[in-house]
Amino acid sequence: MTETKMVINLALFGRTQSGKSSAGNILLGSADFHSRLSPCSVTNECSLGRSCHFRSFMHRGGREVTLQVRVLDTPGYPHTKLSTKQVQQELKKALGRHFGQEGLHLALLVQRADVPFCGQDASGPVQLIQELLGHSWKNYTAVLFTHAEKMEEAGLSENEYLREASDALLRLLRSTQQRYVFQYKQANSFSEQRTRILERIVDFIKENHYKALTFK
Repeated sequence: MTETKMVINLALFGRTQSGKSSAGNILLGSADFHSRLSPCSVTNECSLGRSCHFRSFMHRGGREVTLQVRVLDTPGYPHTKLSTKQVQQELKKALGRHFGQEGLHLALLVQRADVPFCGQDASGPVQLIQELLGHSWKNYTAVLFTHAEKMEEAGLSENEYLREASDALLRLLRSTQQRYVFQYKQANSFSEQRTRILERIVDFIKENHYKALTFK
């Protein structure tokens, strides 16, 4: 069977200490991005990571597809060291440099499942995505819930969690056409979790007809 290669381009957005860099490492299957517990923002500039090739990841048009993932890690927003303008400038520059021609397939808004989605700190990253991606941001955004194991520890299923979610979060999910995925911190199933999340992300991109958003 003939094999083809597909590259998907992703960018991570979210608040400081939301788990962006850790999520990026799971998506890549590596430790490209520096991630640690800190009382302040850890990521100060954008960084692009590339995964290895995931062979026979899926079938498309009767052909086996080898998948490669490119992930842009970004500074948290709001940031403890950088101003709003500095973060915006860094992101615009990085999106143009890395995805200017090939385009961005999906922006992942990283949100901790154990932190309520409310207030200006929560809406800030959403507004940032809207400014950077323009009027079509809803078609190119999904929510990635990190620390979902905390939800399990509280005895909540994913459906129960969403039923109890804030109105602000439910509005966001409606805007992004219910594109979301949960990430659980389970070291013994790292590879399985990466595959599960990537399959969901590829489904989102497929629903969008594999279109990508370019930046000038």
